Parts: sequence; structure tokens; C-alpha cells
Amino acid sequence: MKADPSGVLTGAHYLDGDFACAEGAMAAGCRFVAGYPITPSTEVVERISRRFPTMGGTFIQMEDELASMAAVVGASWTGTKSMTVTSGPGFSLMMENLGLGAMMETPCVVVNVQRGGPSTGLPTMVGQADMMQARWGSHGDYEVIALCPRSPQEAFDQTIDAFNLSELYRTPVLLMMDECVGHMTEKVVIPDADEIDIIPRKLTRVPPEEFVPYGTNGMEIPEFARAGDGYRFHTTGLTHDERGYPVMSEECQQDNVTRIVQKIRGNANKIIRFEEEDTEGADVVVVTYGITARVARMGIRLAREDGVKVGVLRLIVVWPFPEKRVRELAGNLKAFVVPEINLGQMSLEVERCAAGRAPVVLVSHAGGGVHDPEAIRRAIVRAAA
Repeated sequence: MKADPSGVLTGAHYLDGDFACAEGAMAAGCRFVAGYPITPSTEVVERISRRFPTMGGTFIQMEDELASMAAVVGASWTGTKSMTVTSGPGFSLMMENLGLGAMMETPCVVVNVQRGGPSTGLPTMVGQADMMQARWGSHGDYEVIALCPRSPQEAFDQTIDAFNLSELYRTPVLLMMDECVGHMTEKVVIPDADEIDIIPRKLTRVPPEEFVPYGTNGMEIPEFARAGDGYRFHTTGLTHDERGYPVMSEECQQDNVTRIVQKIRGNANKIIRFEEEDTEGADVVVVTYGITARVARMGIRLAREDGVKVGVLRLIVVWPFPEKRVRELAGNLKAFVVPEINLGQMSLEVERCAAGRAPVVLVSHAGGGVHDPEAIRRAIVRAAA
């Protein structure tokens, strides 16, 4: 184990997913974290609060999750890479300011270590029932980017990816971990700093007297100016023009909201990440994500022993959803099988994209534990019949 001069650890470590997420944030250059303790995410900020003093970072425990999200949005406007961490009930409280971050085009990362819900539900036990909330939780039209790790190593890697995507597209990015991945301890390899691709905050080079905060000059994404660097700007959650000033008109709403949506939709093919295995010639494709991707492997193996041709589509980026690939697969399958730790969320998205060309079989689990692989095997065998 060693540390580079900034205090970031390198080498091989035995970490749980929460600690790996914390290390990924620090390796990505995150230096401001605001949060409120909530199971099962608290270990992320515990790690950060201990490690930040060695690298000049700032951690603040806020009075609640509303304030935490607001602090992160504000800190990002100083040019500081910023993050907050929570679980289900806190994620609900963050939704208003998540929408504010989208409207203000604020790069930041929100980590949700999912547990059983609704309400306080099962604080110490696993769930995957916040997936649709991640996409639709705040009001109005906006787009999100959300990733879903299946291991502590991916918790590290995808946290870095989340920060990079937030910088590229000037938007909040979500890391939708789950309790099992958060509390699972495995080997995590942290490369040397010069081996990690980091996207820094891209600051404008336009002189202050010529700078327009939301001017795009034909580009999709405005240039960024840090508060305190001599630039005069206004930013708001209200519908605004290029100056950042509120304009209450249909025309401005059309221009403003369409652009913040299109910068994600128009780049979906660059953002989407998934893994495929044995989908060529498969009768059934299992669509998985997070911890369920690991649990499903035994059910898939058992179904193959039964003679079923089974492929796998593992979602790495869950939002934007890989619509195009699901549609392509749907025309050549008997069925999709979707195991998830909820009563049906991403399965609905698979069904929408399949558009009747292949049935979708949900293998649901209400939460508190993972699937019995035998239930997944039975669903695959029935779907292939």
C-alpha cells in the first residue's frame, strides 16, 4: 500500500464497496462532501471524513439531506468537485435540489446505497427499488445519468466515471449502489494517479466582460466560470436565458429545457455502458444490474445445464437506458428475464423497449435479501419453453 503526494491511496486493498466508493471519489479529485449519516451509506462519509484532512478536502455533516444536496450544488460553483451520499429516505429529500442541480447545470455526484423501502423500510438490508426514482424523482423534464456497480472494484471505478461524466455534461450524476455491494468486502486495485483518466473542470477562457453564463455559441454545454474568479453571473432554478436571468415565457422554456435534456439524450450512445454475454443465438436474455447480476449467474448456469440457450445483458449505466440494444435483441428472442430486488421497475423499461416483440418475465424480490438462484433458473426455463 502506498499513497501519492495528494494523499490518495494506490495499490491492492481489501475494501468494502462503501470504502471503495470513497477512495474512487478522492482519486477523481473530489474535495468537498456534504452528507447526513444514514444506513447503509454511512461508511462512505466515515472514510472520507478520516481521509480528507490528509489531502485538503472538506467534509461537513449537514442538518439533513435537503441541506446536504444544496451544499454540494453550491460548492460545485466554486469549481470544487463535490459529492453527497445517502440511502432511500435521504434520496427522497434530495430530489428537489437534484432538479435544481440539473437546471443550473451543476456537475456533482450523488451516491445512493439502496436499502429496502418504502419509508424507513429495512435500513440494514438490501433493496433495488430506487431505480425509477433515480430517473423520475424530481419534477419537470430533465435527464439523468446513473451507474450501477456490482462489486467494490466497480464502486471505485464507477465513482471516478461518475465524476468524469458530470464534468463532461455539466449535470448531477447518480451512483446507484446497493447495500450488498456497499457492505461486500473484496480486493480493490487502485491504480497510480497517472494511470487513471480524470476529466478536470473545464473553465472558460473568455474574458469576464465577454462571458455569458449559459451562452453556448452553438455548443450543447455552456462553459463554466468559478464563483470568485472575477466573473459576474447569475444562476437560478427558474427558467432562464443565456445570462442566467429568469425569463417567464414559453419560448425560453422551450429553449432552456430542451437543451438540458438534449445534451444527455443526444449523447446517449457515448454515455451508455453495458456488458453482453452469449446473446448471439440465445433464446432468453437475462437483463441484470448491481448485486443481482452476480446472484443471477448461478441461475443462468443451472439453466444452461438444463439445455437452455441463455445470454446476459448487464446494465452498467442504467440511465440513459440502452433502448437500441434491447430493441435489437427483442426481435431474436423467446423472452427477456429480469431479476431485480423490487416488485418491477427496470423490467418495465425492458418491456417498453421490447415493444411486444419479446415477452418480459419479471423475477421480483421485495427486498431484505437476494434472489434464490433456483427462482431465476425456473423463470429462464419457463421463458424458453
